Amino acid sequence: MVKRLSADVNNMKNKKIINLFWPSYDGKDIQDKIKELFPEDMSNRWLGEGPVTKELEKEFGKKFNYEYCLSTNSGSSALELAYHLLGLKPGDEVIVPVLTCTATNIPLLRKGVIPVFVDIKNDLTIDPNSVKAKIRLKTKAIVVVTLGGLPIDKEIFKISQRFGIPIIIDAAQSLGVPEKQGDYICYSFQAIKHFTSGDGGMLVLRNKKQYKRAKRLRWFGIDRESKMRNDWQPYKQREMTMDIEEAGYKFQMNDVAASIAISGLKNSDKWLKYRKKIGEYYKNNLKCPVIIGGSYWLAGILVDDRDRIAKELKEAGIETNMAHIRNDEFTIFKKFKTNCPNMDKIESKYLYIPINIRMTLEDAKYVVKKLNTLICRK
Repeated sequence: MVKRLSADVNNMKNKKIINLFWPSYDGKDIQDKIKELFPEDMSNRWLGEGPVTKELEKEFGKKFNYEYCLSTNSGSSALELAYHLLGLKPGDEVIVPVLTCTATNIPLLRKGVIPVFVDIKNDLTIDPNSVKAKIRLKTKAIVVVTLGGLPIDKEIFKISQRFGIPIIIDAAQSLGVPEKQGDYICYSFQAIKHFTSGDGGMLVLRNKKQYKRAKRLRWFGIDRESKMRNDWQPYKQREMTMDIEEAGYKFQMNDVAASIAISGLKNSDKWLKYRKKIGEYYKNNLKCPVIIGGSYWLAGILVDDRDRIAKELKEAGIETNMAHIRNDEFTIFKKFKTNCPNMDKIESKYLYIPINIRMTLEDAKYVVKKLNTLICRK
């Protein structure tokens, strides 16, 4: 019995697994940058929010044509800052997609805000018709998610303009793709995103006033620039050099994380092109509906008998996952459940298959061959 178990373990170790996710990073680039941060003589004073963090914000803005970029310690922090800047209060309603990462909606609960769940289209992104149907006087914002990196239906921006309701774009899965519309845009540099800083994020603002306020809120509400101008001294000639007028957070990025992100930013075009190559191969060769595009972060499929197919793909060494499940199934959100008929129809059919820069085109061909066989075998 022990020998057989040992043999099974060895077989699993030797079997190639095609992973659903894999971190994107250039080890040499990162090591070179880290060496600058950690010189042997310990002469670098800045490891926290310092010059490298500012460099990342500047380069990110330049690359994607954004004027006001504010780095954070996570994409979730960027979202939380956006919700704070909107001035959301207990009892306010915010329209949100029923299918998203729970990180989109959990901060709303902490503020006492009511999430109004709306339905999805067949590509799993938010349905504009459902958005329009659920707008009320209490609606203070619309949150749209670029799920899997897919672009947002332009009709939603028309709805926003018609009703004068601001839009927050949760673009955590669209890193590498700029968003031309939206009042607040939140990106994520979490470990398995297009490029990573270990963890981190970026909040894009649309005007200088909001940017300055967000910058203070990111660091407890303190104006760090004012403190810096006074050699970091809180008092000078018996007068305060800075003040706190609004309670903030500890959401700033540090230079260690920023150095990793800068490496990823430099390589992002190359990695996005590679992901697209894999994604387009799926789209052109799979015998089932394929949900992919934009930033090509997730490769989704719609299949009947999903659980059987997922189980057999796993046995074939191919990782799959639903990635996200409808939020109104979680206990904390159940009381906000609303009618979402298309979500009801699709929730037993969607599945995500591997797409990352570590897999090869041969891996993708293997996935297609195996999946097409399973689809045809009813």
